[in-house]
Amino acid sequence: MSILLVAFLTGLASAETQHEPHLEVTQVPTQKSFNEKLTEGSELLKNVPNVDDTKEFLEKLHSMENEIRKELILSPERKDELVLGMKDYVDVREDQANSLGETILEVNKHSKVDTALFQGDIILTKQQAAEIIEDIHENHDNRTKRQAFRGKTNAARRVFVKAAALWAWDTCINFGESYPAADKILVIESVGCWSHIGRIGGTQALSLGAGCESVGTAAHEIGHALGLFHTQSRYDRDDFITIDLFNLQVGWDTQFVKQTQETNYNYNITYDYGSVMHYGAASVAANGQPCMVPRDIKYTQTLGSPFISFYEKLMINLHYNCTDICKDSKTSCYNGGFPHPRQCSRCICPSGYGGELCDEKPSGCGTIVEATDSYQILNDTIGRWNFNPQDDNDEFYKCFYWIQGPPGSTIEVVFDNYTENLAYDGCVFAGVEIKTLADKRLTGYRFCSSKYSGTTLISTHNIVPIITWSRVYRANTILRYRLSSPGTNTKKSTSKAAEPERRTTLSVIQSSTNPVTHCNDRILCEILVNLNMCHRAELSDELKERVCPGFCRK
Repeated sequence: MSILLVAFLTGLASAETQHEPHLEVTQVPTQKSFNEKLTEGSELLKNVPNVDDTKEFLEKLHSMENEIRKELILSPERKDELVLGMKDYVDVREDQANSLGETILEVNKHSKVDTALFQGDIILTKQQAAEIIEDIHENHDNRTKRQAFRGKTNAARRVFVKAAALWAWDTCINFGESYPAADKILVIESVGCWSHIGRIGGTQALSLGAGCESVGTAAHEIGHALGLFHTQSRYDRDDFITIDLFNLQVGWDTQFVKQTQETNYNYNITYDYGSVMHYGAASVAANGQPCMVPRDIKYTQTLGSPFISFYEKLMINLHYNCTDICKDSKTSCYNGGFPHPRQCSRCICPSGYGGELCDEKPSGCGTIVEATDSYQILNDTIGRWNFNPQDDNDEFYKCFYWIQGPPGSTIEVVFDNYTENLAYDGCVFAGVEIKTLADKRLTGYRFCSSKYSGTTLISTHNIVPIITWSRVYRANTILRYRLSSPGTNTKKSTSKAAEPERRTTLSVIQSSTNPVTHCNDRILCEILVNLNMCHRAELSDELKERVCPGFCRK
């Protein structure tokens, strides 16, 4: 197991800039220059290690703007493709959930630190910066984690613990507190949401400042600390998204540099629009229109996910050699799942699949319905009855459905309607996911706006998983479904995706192997106890005993 030690300290963050409310402003002639914005942002982060290295890197990046911009200019064929794809684009700005929270980039922009961070939320070491500069030239020429915590409220602590638990739940990485650890992450409430990439040695900062208090945001920043870059930085990103320069905020063109195949090894795992490491389609837009346009335009609302995707879990398990723990396991997982490193007799399943072997509908809310030749209605409502935006509202309420037909059949699903004023990049507050693609491991299409009413999807398989969620007020989803084609095949289907490659790589975080503790508690309890869960005042005794009865029983 990879051991991640956490030390929770007390004290104030070095920067205490108030988080300002979002205001609609128009461009004025007195806008600050790039250097003025960079200096201002760097000054706000002046006590953070490697800020000066990042500042120097961003200055170099800015000096290469023309070179980088040439790489982003679309060919005539890609321009035609973009124009054609945008004919099916759905503008949801009138349905936007503006008062429920902000994205990482919005928080950092309003805090005025975005200009001092690579891609809006990353601090780089001198070596990492040099490698990226080298990547730019190459693209042009060739075409136990330890953590600490410091904060003045419980909000950052709360979401960090929950996000760390999500990463730990389906990997072999454990998180624990340690004050004296030599290498650790210091989780602070500084200005904005940001992190270093991977293990840099010694104490490295991860900030969850004002506005960053969501589990999805914390999971994104922990992903950076585990060694993940942004998904839109992958070397193969142009096969999946188109960068529309016309819609970009000023200065952001230099932030869309790609990695190379040498520096961006993805274990033969495909691009996933539903990655928690992917920014939203309009996250750095100047005009509210998408600046990252998925080549499958129906994926627009999927970009900017609050959930760790199945493929991200698989990649981390491969990178930290967690999959080696079950290499001799006889467990056969269906639908693209793989043996769980904490209990090899069960499987880690793609979203929408559950049970010990990923061959069942996930337990809990939702049902299995049978498709026929005639349209039927799936009507789901989920969320909080007494929603108060001042409450924590960290947890998502979820329901799982299976629409199924005879073996070998395909199913038509029509997105009919959705509750208004919940539209947001990634459907981070509420939404529905419809999984109709051949690769069952990929994130499905996500929608959270009635503007998409009438969108029709045809499945590849005879089972269509449907997932609904909300962490705010009650949201209503209405779908229609029927058989698209009759079935004849009786063979149990599994995922058709390419198998990920195994390759020995230098781990970003050194790992050690410990035996799994077997007890009557849930698998996650081993991690939660390391995080002092049983003594957390903010968690009820009922919750502690329900989740970890063996460890937390009084």
